Amino acid sequence: MWGAIIGDIVGSRFEWDRIKTKEFDLLGPGCEYTDDSVCTAAVAWALLDELPVAATVQTWCRRHPGRGYGGMFAHWIDSPNPAPYGSFGNGAAMRVSPAAYLNRHRPLDDALRAADRVTEVTHDHPEGMKGARATAHAIWLAYAGTPPSQIRRTIECTYRYDLSRSVDQIRPGYGFDETCQKTVPEAITSALESISFDDAIRNAISLGGDSDTLAATAGPIAEALHGVPGGLIDTARRRYLAEAPDIVDAIGRMYARSVNL
Repeated sequence: MWGAIIGDIVGSRFEWDRIKTKEFDLLGPGCEYTDDSVCTAAVAWALLDELPVAATVQTWCRRHPGRGYGGMFAHWIDSPNPAPYGSFGNGAAMRVSPAAYLNRHRPLDDALRAADRVTEVTHDHPEGMKGARATAHAIWLAYAGTPPSQIRRTIECTYRYDLSRSVDQIRPGYGFDETCQKTVPEAITSALESISFDDAIRNAISLGGDSDTLAATAGPIAEALHGVPGGLIDTARRRYLAEAPDIVDAIGRMYARSVNL
């Protein structure tokens, strides 16, 4: 989804140069697509064509080397026999949005099963599975027109995440963290508290954490709530994805397919 891709691109330049403010240019020098975009496109491709998830993700990641893959995941990419490795990293959440989008007009259980399918190939730890499910659930609810306050309550009750703090309350004590446990609640809060797509991305990045993944996780929820400005999509496609037409193609195919899982 464009929400995830743009969140990733905007957050990329702040991953190792973290900030604690919402005052910054969304797109500029230093921005690029990272593993978050590659994996999101790979998941979309696998679900669209009902392909084996592990093999499809490996193929896409090998086609886009050097995009910031984590150590264990990088080893998995190159493995001749890829197996899940008990991860609860936030990579489970940043790539799951196609599972929710492609099932947004179907029962929630269909979206959650799709989320499980694309997550269990790597992040099969209970916290990894939960992080992906919670993200997909929030996206699905947002597309269903559920108010942010009700989405918050549902996610808190279903997944036992603490969503009681505001972005301003989270920011001072928050730092870099690559786990679902310390990324998914914060990303969901960033989206639910937002007044626009741009504001959600700024919320997520201003926390000063794993910025590209926070924004790539908040972005699809914000997209479902607010939509994505066409100018951001055009800039992302033209300036940052010119050398990645396969990612643009995967996202385009996903939007063209309303429901087919």
